[in-house]
Amino acid sequence: MSVAGCAQGAVHAETPAAPPSSVSASPSSPSPSPSPVPSSETPPPPPPPPPVVKPTPCTISDGACIQLSTNKSWIVRGDKIVHGPNPITHGRKGFETPLGNFPVLRKVKDEWSRPYNAPMPWSTYFTESGIAFHEGELDVPSHGCIHLDPAAAQFYFTNLAIGETVQVVS
Repeated sequence: MSVAGCAQGAVHAETPAAPPSSVSASPSSPSPSPSPVPSSETPPPPPPPPPVVKPTPCTISDGACIQLSTNKSWIVRGDKIVHGPNPITHGRKGFETPLGNFPVLRKVKDEWSRPYNAPMPWSTYFTESGIAFHEGELDVPSHGCIHLDPAAAQFYFTNLAIGETVQVVS
């Protein structure tokens, strides 16, 4: 492969030096330039196009994508990111956020967690066991839910429809 400005893979022809001339050339007569040596090698074929890379680690084309290992989430439409990456926190040890594909089940704007006695604004539920996207602290792991900053939680609540897919990957 030849890269502009690099010598890697480029073909260079050596031109022998002309013997010294005893006749001095007049200033008005141009000296002949050496002719390039033709190459019998064919140039290498162009490199293959880069592989198509999805914009998120998920396989879904529409819905919400959550990647636990990077603490990021996105909303995608037609394989294009429409929101994100958004920072998240997820389930702590013993309260792990489940992996898989889930439908959005219900949404509650001003939810309150009875088990944990805590507010859960902009809750978008996607499991029967009560796992949801909602506004929450981004520096403290949750009890399984996906914490988002206030603006992202409201965006997810407003833009994810009931039945739409939420995919959680490691």
